[in-house]
Amino acid sequence: MARRPFHPSRLPSLVYANQAGEIKDFPELTMAGRSGRDFQTPALEDLIPLPEGSELFVLPGCNPVGFEPATGEAAMLAEDPDVPGKEIQAVAAFMAPAHTAVHTTAFTKRAGAATLPLFAYTAVGWLDGRFWVSGFRSDHDQRQEPAGFNPEKIRAKTQKRLRAMPHNRLIQHLGVCSLTYSCPAAKNYFLDRFEAPLPTSPVCNARCVGCISLQPSGCCPSTQERIRFVPTPAEIAQVAVPHLKRVARGVVSFGQGCEGEPLLQAETIEKAIQLIRKQTGRGTVNLNSNASLPEAVARLAAAGLDSMRVSMNSARPAYHNRYYRPKNFSFADVRASIREMKRAGKFVSLNYFVLPGFTDDPEEFAALCELVAAEEPDFIQLRNLNMDPDWYLEAVDHAPVAPALGIRHWLQRLRQTFPELRFGYYNPPLR
Repeated sequence: MARRPFHPSRLPSLVYANQAGEIKDFPELTMAGRSGRDFQTPALEDLIPLPEGSELFVLPGCNPVGFEPATGEAAMLAEDPDVPGKEIQAVAAFMAPAHTAVHTTAFTKRAGAATLPLFAYTAVGWLDGRFWVSGFRSDHDQRQEPAGFNPEKIRAKTQKRLRAMPHNRLIQHLGVCSLTYSCPAAKNYFLDRFEAPLPTSPVCNARCVGCISLQPSGCCPSTQERIRFVPTPAEIAQVAVPHLKRVARGVVSFGQGCEGEPLLQAETIEKAIQLIRKQTGRGTVNLNSNASLPEAVARLAAAGLDSMRVSMNSARPAYHNRYYRPKNFSFADVRASIREMKRAGKFVSLNYFVLPGFTDDPEEFAALCELVAAEEPDFIQLRNLNMDPDWYLEAVDHAPVAPALGIRHWLQRLRQTFPELRFGYYNPPLR
């Protein structure tokens, strides 16, 4: 049973990092959050204790912003209060999975500051001996809870399977994901539980500004290495079939952070799904995709694909194009792919990247409502956008004409408008 949210009794204080990297609080200013380019005071209902498994990041070249308690005015902390003249850095939280941000952290960049790495940057403050973040728990599924990952057990199980399956390149790749990149999905595969990843595609038909597996030299580093081969249907089935047979309500998913676009390998995936379904009818076969190729989606649905998660930064074609920078596909193709799955009676999720101030822009909300009403997706995954917010807003040329709704209000209105629409964070098991 889900626990009720716990909120602070008053606003936490601003936190910053000194030159030694020590994180300190500054009680003279209260914490602030950002919505788009605007600094805001979080409501107490926006704040929860820093979730277990979260990390705190220091933001190089960025000064923290808080609010003057007496005046309510935003104020930048420009130097170390303990050592005047010494530079400080802003601090942000990278929340544990299954949590969604209400505000990004409030900061201003100094001249020449580098682009921040590809993570989400949630507002964080300090009060009563603990850190607080502006966010909420968006899914009570336990599949990536830190307490469930015992490093020694993961290492032992991973190494055992790698030794047992030396000729399966996909399993060997997932071993690197588990042991080197600490990928929760790969760990769960080796632990025989929840959702197992099936990366297949070393190539992509988009050039996403915030791609986490391939970035141009000189930009921010990618967070993981992209797969370099296309596994065979047999290699894929050797991962998927035992997992679906062993795991109650198990899921296997094509389309991972360590690959390009899986639809470009539709022929291989089609054969793999057919091979999987010849051996077991258990569990859910899912595809995480940019949904760029409707004809390929129709083929996979006919082969036995159960669900598709469509990655989407915006329901507005112009903003979608500026982020995805698609090669030979359009936003109309994305919508057509959703229709293909729905026509086949299959389940569709939107992996809707959340960035406060953009996602809850009233025009974006209206566009999303139109899309949901027309295409009838079943589920929205509330995933934080892993990207420097300044870089993103500049890259998509966001020009709001009205104040943002606020993420909590945005979600409330969506629930009221579409009572049948479900929300969460992970791909849900269907059987």
